Amino acid sequence: MFFNLFKKDPLQIITFQSYGTDKHLYARGRALEDESIDLNKNNWFQLLVNSWKRFETDEIKHTTLNLKLSSLNVYKVKTDTRGYFNIDEPAKGLRTFCNDEGWLSYEVSYDDVDILKKITSQNRFPGEILIPSEKAEYGVISDIDDTILHTGVASFLKLRVLFNTFFKPASSRIPLKGAADFYHKLHRGKTGKAVNPVFYVSHSPWNLYRYLELFLKHNNFPKGPILLRDFSKSFFGKKTAQSKKPQKQHEIVNVFKMYPKLSFILIGDSGEKDGEIYKEIANQFPGRVLAIYLRSINNAKKLELVEKMMHGYNQTPYLLVKDSQEAIVHARENGFIK
Repeated sequence: MFFNLFKKDPLQIITFQSYGTDKHLYARGRALEDESIDLNKNNWFQLLVNSWKRFETDEIKHTTLNLKLSSLNVYKVKTDTRGYFNIDEPAKGLRTFCNDEGWLSYEVSYDDVDILKKITSQNRFPGEILIPSEKAEYGVISDIDDTILHTGVASFLKLRVLFNTFFKPASSRIPLKGAADFYHKLHRGKTGKAVNPVFYVSHSPWNLYRYLELFLKHNNFPKGPILLRDFSKSFFGKKTAQSKKPQKQHEIVNVFKMYPKLSFILIGDSGEKDGEIYKEIANQFPGRVLAIYLRSINNAKKLELVEKMMHGYNQTPYLLVKDSQEAIVHARENGFIK
């Protein structure tokens, strides 16, 4: 701690797009030193440096932050040992602060303005929470890795994942063909005028949040909360019965519990455990999963395992698709999109 006081890096707060309800405030983010990561750099050395900075973070632990919704609504929260903050509080009338798409803007700041380091952005860090419209027809929960973004999670020893993460800028990553168009159709629903919420989940750590956020924005995907995992807890945390489940499964369950009256369409791929996770969730919340779409990746062994697991399963409609167009046809036939 003594050494950190003499480092030149100023302080920042990274807010994660989250979600809530009219009566429930749920906001997350992280307090860190600003390592000046330029996401637009594309030479291999700078990309490697950026990757190092993402994971070699200098978090600001056990410090108090202020979250401000309006002049009358200020919440205080303390960061944990990894610099993360999480506000999970009852509230009132949050929908009145939302825009037409359901996004509620807020501002986070360091409570101690006399802290012995410079604070960037004049100590004002914007964030957003999605509060889905009461008129939403359904919600969409989508995996990111090899579902909308080529990552190579099924490649040998994950070498392609490492290469893509460390040596490719977010702006040059290639989305799966037609995925953004399909998601916009789901976002607008069967009337073409709906504002159905879209949630993105991934096994990637929060360190890659801004990288993935830029990818989604650059490739014109519908705006939505991005739900990742704590890298340190996954590797060094104490294992419990609950933690044995993938973190993205916990995140999806939390979304289902937050919106008990909303049904969902689940989208993933056949390369990892999406089929197994989605099947468990459909069984846990009977009648609330409208459809499961799994993109078929080029891995015969994994594809065979998924087909065997889903064989004879008829509780929820599911479809293994080669491309987005197949999913669009199915969604239109089932009245999910216009």
